[in-house]
This record gives sequence, C-alpha cells and structure tokens, in this order.
Amino acid sequence: MAVSDLKLMGVVNVTPDSFSDGGLYLDPTSAIAHGRELAEAGAAILDVGGESTRPGAAPVAADEELRRVEPVVAALAGVVEAISVDTSKATVAEAALDAGASIVNDVTALRGDPEMAALVADRGAGLVLMHMAGDPRTMQVNPEYGDVVAEVRDFLAARMEAAVAAGVEESHIWLDPGIGFGKTVAHNLELLRGIPELATLGRPILLGTSRKSFIGRTDGSETDDRLGGTIATSILAALAGAAVLRVHDVREMAQAMTVVDAVLAA
Repeated sequence: MAVSDLKLMGVVNVTPDSFSDGGLYLDPTSAIAHGRELAEAGAAILDVGGESTRPGAAPVAADEELRRVEPVVAALAGVVEAISVDTSKATVAEAALDAGASIVNDVTALRGDPEMAALVADRGAGLVLMHMAGDPRTMQVNPEYGDVVAEVRDFLAARMEAAVAAGVEESHIWLDPGIGFGKTVAHNLELLRGIPELATLGRPILLGTSRKSFIGRTDGSETDDRLGGTIATSILAALAGAAVLRVHDVREMAQAMTVVDAVLAA
C-alpha cells in the first residue's frame, strides 16, 4: 500500500487547554472554519474533541463538553469522509453521533463509561481503542513497563475482545497505542519501533505523535516547532504498518506522504 493511501485524521480541539492549540478554536465558528481548512488540506477524517487529555488536564462536565462539540460536529458532517468524536462519555458520543459523527475515539478504551460499548454497538459506529496508563491527571507520574510493546499489545487485544463481546463489530475497531499517554520518551520510541507487532492484532493502527512532548524531549523543541519530528515519526510509522495518522498539520503531512511515495516508486 502506498503511504499516501493512509488516512489523515485532522485534529479539531474545541478546548481552552489542549497542549498545542488550546483556546485557538474554542469558539464554534473558529473550530468549524479550522475543520474545513483541514478537510481542504487533505484530511479524510476530522477528530472533534471538547475535553483536553493533555497530561494533568482536569475533567470537563458532560454538558460543557457537549456544548463545545455538538455544533462543530453538526456543521462539519459531510465535509469529510467521516467525523470522529474524541470523548469517553456516552452522552457526548450519542449526541455527536446524532449530529453526524460516525466514529467514537475513546482514550479510555471503553473503561471510562459503562454505557459506551453498548452505544457504539447499537449505532454500528467506528471505534478507536487507545492505551492509556492511569488518567490524564496521573498518567505521566513515573510510568513503568517490563515490555512496553507487549503490554500495550496485550491491553489492546483485551479491550478489543471486550468491545466485541459487547456487540461492537470487530471490523469497526481501530487501535491506538497511545503515544504520550502514560509513557516515557523511551517507551514512546519503543512503541514506534514496535508497530509491526501491534499490527499483528489484525486491526488498523491509528497513531498520534503530532507535536507531542517526546519530540521536544528528544531535540529540545517547543510545541509549535515539532513539525519535523511529527513528520519523521508519522512516516516511519506509516512504513511500519500504521493505517491512520492523527495530526494537526494536515497539509504538510499530506505533502510528505506524496513525496515519500514518489521516491519509493522511482
């Protein structure tokens, strides 16, 4: 498969406190305009989230999260191939699905809300299951693993089994190793090298390295200066078997993918 055949998932954070673009698109009008720009740049999917999951982030009440995301999802539905709602709350997911979303991106892998699995199954929605150690408030407090790739693989296998047991179609599931969610720099690098092992689970791997802190801890860059590291890690992941790349900088990522394909085909 050509690298440019992968799907790009554009990030639309309707939050005041996300690590990279918090506050830039809190107003629905700004978020909708940003989503349209990402679609024009090449995003096949837009991932709309109303609650930050950065390290140390405080939880957001369901009604506030819903107020943030519902109008954005409704306005962007049909603009791209699919809208994903980045939430762990079933009430928010349900409203987003009603508004036009077709994928639920759950960073808790169905552990955050006992109603989520049944909702996804009933609606026949897509589901992203992500690995996270602890929760956003605690996940970066001394994370430890014996074998991070094996432990993340086993976790994702177990969560996929739980989702299928609850009625979710296995063919609707994508798996996310959760780069930066309860991992040190070394853990993140090991997971990037371990993507082929994660892919043995038989479901598409979604990867999000965009602008994350492990890039800055590798080269000293600040959040807004990590495009090079994002592209490098994303292309390496794509070549290793990732199927979906979740990124902020869609246009630049699409260009990189096109050029890589041209080189490989020459």
